[in-house]
Amino acid sequence: MNTEGALRERLVDVGVELVLSEGTGSVGLREIARRAGVSHGAPRRYFPTHRALLSAIASRGFEELSARSAAATAETAVPRAQLAALARVYVAYALERRGMFELMFRHDLLDSGQQSGDPDGPRLREATLPMFGRVVELVAQCRTEVSEPSAAVTAAALWSNLHGIAQLWSWRSLQLALGGPGGDGPDRLIEAALDAHLGPTAS
Repeated sequence: MNTEGALRERLVDVGVELVLSEGTGSVGLREIARRAGVSHGAPRRYFPTHRALLSAIASRGFEELSARSAAATAETAVPRAQLAALARVYVAYALERRGMFELMFRHDLLDSGQQSGDPDGPRLREATLPMFGRVVELVAQCRTEVSEPSAAVTAAALWSNLHGIAQLWSWRSLQLALGGPGGDGPDRLIEAALDAHLGPTAS
């Protein structure tokens, strides 16, 4: 990696650290420049707008989530087991890296390349598609026959369910509703979501 590329990656690294430690509200071009030890104008060479910077940071999150997902699903070839592994990774990532998770799904950043005027900038809308496409594929493989709703609709409903579990668990709302701290974490809820959308596994 050349010096220019290394500096861009360093600025994104600092942005990730800020998001995780202080939240998205603390992430600004000047603060990142200060922490990276460069001039205040340096980040503008790579990120013409604040939105472009946040988009690049969020893109890093999708790379991390994709790597975790690939590692988890490599351990089995069974579609239902792969889908369960993806679900656990998704919720775990949300709970472990809450700032990044929230940033990744901000709707105002989803088409950031176009909005920033940089056609080569990060396109977060496209970043979500491989993940969703994989879930659709696995949902289709889990079905024994073609039925309604479609695999895409079922995958979208399952994704929404998992996203809600992650958010409500992080707010401790589900623990309150269930009447306890939930010693096994959200795993029971993840299994219940899979059963609700795919049917229970054969005994």
